Amino acid sequence: MKKDCLTTFSKVDFNTFEPEEDKIRIEDIAHALSMMTRANGHFPQFFSVGQHCIQCCHEATARNYLPQTALACLLHDGSEAYLADITRPVKKNMTMYLQIEEQLQHMIYTKFLGYVPEGEEAELITNIDDSCLYYEFLHFMDEKMYSVEPVMVSAPSYEFQPMADVEKEFLSLFEELKEKIREEESKK
Repeated sequence: MKKDCLTTFSKVDFNTFEPEEDKIRIEDIAHALSMMTRANGHFPQFFSVGQHCIQCCHEATARNYLPQTALACLLHDGSEAYLADITRPVKKNMTMYLQIEEQLQHMIYTKFLGYVPEGEEAELITNIDDSCLYYEFLHFMDEKMYSVEPVMVSAPSYEFQPMADVEKEFLSLFEELKEKIREEESKK
């Protein structure tokens, strides 16, 4: 292993402080997020970051958002595959982590979407992320994260899913959305 690098699932030496776009692999993201727990492991059963990202993607699709936005929802926590899932109350106080996370997340969006979501699209993604978070905490902890219940169009599942199944579904959704985007672009 090289200095300051982590060895990814696909055996890439990855430096999170000096990330290289060509070393970002969707297989590494899907695998790591399927193995990473939400809420820092405090839910009463295992629920992965990968499951959360898949749910965000399904919600974007249920809301009839563009395939690019659904793909952005699938990828919105991609940087955590190379860093970690840190809970919001802690993360907001970690300035350097937030800078590294933003740089890496922008690189992931650029590699797989061709751009970084901004403006209204970024707000749509945040809204879905927050809605999914709300219902995860309501389901697992019987806790309402916000005073106003957010809209949820899809029917989320909180059943335990084997990590390999989550990884496979993540990759399948990624390929489906990339194909829809290619088809859209070829019609232009």
